[in-house]
Amino acid sequence: MKKIIRSLAVVAALASLAPAASATVLTFDDIGSDGFLPSNYGGLNWVVDGWTAFSGEQAPFAAHSGDFRITTQWGGDDVAATIGLITPTVFQGAYFAGLSGAEVSFKLYLGGNLVGTSALLNPSATPTFLTSGYNGLVDTVVVSSKEHAGFVMDDFTFTASVPEPETYALMLAGLGLLGFARRRAAKA
Repeated sequence: MKKIIRSLAVVAALASLAPAASATVLTFDDIGSDGFLPSNYGGLNWVVDGWTAFSGEQAPFAAHSGDFRITTQWGGDDVAATIGLITPTVFQGAYFAGLSGAEVSFKLYLGGNLVGTSALLNPSATPTFLTSGYNGLVDTVVVSSKEHAGFVMDDFTFTASVPEPETYALMLAGLGLLGFARRRAAKA
């Protein structure tokens, strides 16, 4: 019985060391120069030549943090505003500023299926956070707008998926049952 308790204590201690989910915020400030956003920036898959990074004061295209922010190309479309997440991830949202009327929203996909759509945000000169409105996993985020290049995006925020606490509880219960079965087999 002592061995089982020790084994369970070791497993519980290891489970407590598992990484907690923490949000990643892409501020675009580490890009360093104006121009096309690298297609793998931040470990995500940005459509090649679909996004441009720029700095400097340009009202109403204000950055939320730092100096850099990104925008889509003039004449762009929703396809060019696609962001691929390498592994399924929880996407929280991003800040937007820009021209009034360049309404922006998110379309969220998992495995090619639309799983969520955000509210519609009408940008202004004051950066405003647009939440995704969806707490599940997604592998593709499409920034949708009727006026691409009429807005800028900053502080793109997402959280990599980690096992739920219930997963650890099931693992501990399974190890406990294995220990119990082992003990009974040793007595027999």
